[in-house]
Amino acid sequence: MHVPDGFIDAPTSAVAGVVAAGAVAVSLRGARRELDERTAPLAGLVAAFIFAVQMLNFPVAAGTSGHLLGGALAAILVGPYTGVLCVSVVLLMQGILFADGGLTALGVNITDMAIVTTVVAYALFRGLVKVLPRTRRSVTVASFVAALVSVPAAALAFTFLYWIGGTTDVAIGKVATAMIGVHVLIGIGEAAITALTVGAVIAVRPDLVHGARGLRQRLKLRVDGELVDAPDTSDSEPAVPAPARSRRGLWITGLVTSLVLAGFVSFYASADPDGLEKVAADQGIDRKTEEHASADSPLADYGVEDITDARLSGGLAGVIGVGVTVVAGSAVFWAVRRRRTDDTSPADTDVSA
Repeated sequence: MHVPDGFIDAPTSAVAGVVAAGAVAVSLRGARRELDERTAPLAGLVAAFIFAVQMLNFPVAAGTSGHLLGGALAAILVGPYTGVLCVSVVLLMQGILFADGGLTALGVNITDMAIVTTVVAYALFRGLVKVLPRTRRSVTVASFVAALVSVPAAALAFTFLYWIGGTTDVAIGKVATAMIGVHVLIGIGEAAITALTVGAVIAVRPDLVHGARGLRQRLKLRVDGELVDAPDTSDSEPAVPAPARSRRGLWITGLVTSLVLAGFVSFYASADPDGLEKVAADQGIDRKTEEHASADSPLADYGVEDITDARLSGGLAGVIGVGVTVVAGSAVFWAVRRRRTDDTSPADTDVSA
């Protein structure tokens, strides 16, 4: 759903840019409360993972593909404010280095793909976990539903922006029907990827999953040869400690997975146009598409300039993208965490009588 330059007129793009800038500013402040020494490294990794998985287009209908948007995944793993920043970092790297998503449309893309998906997904996720049993399975189920809904919500947001400032004269009803229809299908893929990823992290380090905070693992007692839940005598009792897994091991595993996905698996991704590209071509809303300002980038279109072997070129571009994104994302999140530490005054930490 990367909107190129020329789809949305300049005034609407400018307003979306202001909205995006405001949301990023608010998220920078909010992320201070979400990030600590444990989760700051994970946030940079989440951004890199989203970049990698977005290279894996999967077929959803005849001649159409889709890929992860990542707002739901980021919000559930590292928190909604940090999630907005994760996806924004990815979109910035894609727009500048890979000519993916217009630069004048960056505010549109951040509003659509980072803000809308994160807000919708996390609001729905929190609502679901409040009514479902407090178990790991419930968190995974809630992740699936939240991610599923977030994609057509983003499609609806794009339709609204196009209705306000579209540069071609196409009936908005046709655009809405086509966009929402195909992105419901893409949402199923998004939901599966999100649920599998959240479930995998919860299995090894539930304490690092923002959406699973407060999730308690009941003690087991053996009674007559069978394991039963121990009585829950007090809500203040500490939860059973999470499995003793090194954060460094999780980070390395996630980074290697991202590099493999972007550097190798991406070669086998679907070459069909994604949902927005397909709708734009079918409905004629791409007639005024402008050439990307970074079209001459050595990494444009996810390939390395002057490397003729398609597999090597694409794989190397993916590896570079993951590396740049994890460095940029980690720098942002460590800076936010450091600001949080600097803002903590001695009076805030003085517990002496």
